[in-house]
Amino acid sequence: MNSAAVLAGRLLARTPACVLACLACAAAQDRPGLQKPNIVVILADDLGYGSVSWYGGDIPTPNIDSIAASGVGFTSGYMTAPVCNPSRPALMTGRYQQRWGKELNSQTEGPVGAPRKSLPRRETTIATALKRAGYATGAVGKWQLGMDDGYHPLDRGFDSFLGMPSGSRFVDPDWPDARIAPGHEDSGDPDSTGRHRGLVQGRKRVPMNEYLTDRLGREGVRFIGRNRDRPFFLYLAFHAPHGPIQTIDRYYRRFPGIANETQRIYAAMISALDDWVGAVLAELRRHGLEDRTLVIFTSDNGAAKGSDIDGRRNFPLIGHKRNLYEGGIRVPYVLQWKGHIPGGARYGQAVSSLDIFPTALDAAGADAGRYGADGVSLLPHLLGELDGPPHASLVWRSGPNAAVRRGPWKLLVSGSGPARLYDVQEDPGESTDRSGDRPDLVRALRRILEDWSKDKAEPRQGARRVKTRLNGDVMEWHI
Repeated sequence: MNSAAVLAGRLLARTPACVLACLACAAAQDRPGLQKPNIVVILADDLGYGSVSWYGGDIPTPNIDSIAASGVGFTSGYMTAPVCNPSRPALMTGRYQQRWGKELNSQTEGPVGAPRKSLPRRETTIATALKRAGYATGAVGKWQLGMDDGYHPLDRGFDSFLGMPSGSRFVDPDWPDARIAPGHEDSGDPDSTGRHRGLVQGRKRVPMNEYLTDRLGREGVRFIGRNRDRPFFLYLAFHAPHGPIQTIDRYYRRFPGIANETQRIYAAMISALDDWVGAVLAELRRHGLEDRTLVIFTSDNGAAKGSDIDGRRNFPLIGHKRNLYEGGIRVPYVLQWKGHIPGGARYGQAVSSLDIFPTALDAAGADAGRYGADGVSLLPHLLGELDGPPHASLVWRSGPNAAVRRGPWKLLVSGSGPARLYDVQEDPGESTDRSGDRPDLVRALRRILEDWSKDKAEPRQGARRVKTRLNGDVMEWHI
């Protein structure tokens, strides 16, 4: 079957939100009989939709852009939560995190069957599933799914680990080339719970002697070199551009035209992230692995309000990290598998981080169905084997707040306020509430939320809460 030709015809026949920008001429091969591809998942932290130049952002990100140019850029790519601690386990398992009672960063009640901020042992990670399929596996960067015995990356399917339990500083303030935004000084000391915030290699603490993004990126490149002769899975979870807003001169000098110091350092952090995405791609090319590697890049949630000084980090979306407006959950999401998936497609149907697990296993020739994934493999849709949207609907829940997307429509539900209905395909800025003229659709989307909730744990309450004032609505969000 000539999958590229089929894909071209089907994408060209779709709505403008999913038209083809460019299509590679090379025909994609069928999956059966292929050598197992390498799989690389690169995750940014708090990188907003408008912070990548392929999505119209003003900070150059040529290497992230190149993944979309060589593969597919998803214009409606979503995370399952607007904050990191709930969104990462969903990516790691392909399952809604509410199944085990995890939906907030600071929830007052822990998840079912696991310590706080940990992934229950009964849940299978993408690393465990791929290890069973014959892959070497490595985790680099922010883990955030538990560091105790049984929860540590080395106990969850990974052969190697260099990273940190959660957040960390990027520089030592004593370095002569350190650049720190005002108010973003950070000693790197343990947090209020006593949790270690420095680097860990394997199970051993190691000193921080290099800019954090450089250290993580370099380890990702080294992992590829060490495992180039066998199928491998690399999970490279950068901390950038999450706060504290810090960089070094090498990246800071690239943006002399930005007068605001915090904005300049933030741009430098994104540029450093993009450099190391490029280094990973270059290492694949160096070893002749580019056509044998599925690469996915995305972010754990949208940009934080405190980092969005110029209001462009999530543009044209509204909202930020910590809420369920599009700016909190719709993120940069790009994928390439050269020689197999045609390049240059702009895909408009809604996709989710839940889909990364089953897509990777499908590429590896393994069965994702045995793991109860809520996501779907995107490969049949990208190869033209299946038409229509990958998901009939997607659902989010953050304590008393929730959202449902079906087709172009999104219902936003507040625990104490009114429900709002938006056509986020035509109105991604959620500027016009359509609930008044489509009460039937509001009811239908509420039923989807009710049905979805039936096999999930009860909603959690948040110890921390914030308010947004957008479109004349004041909403309180549990975080």
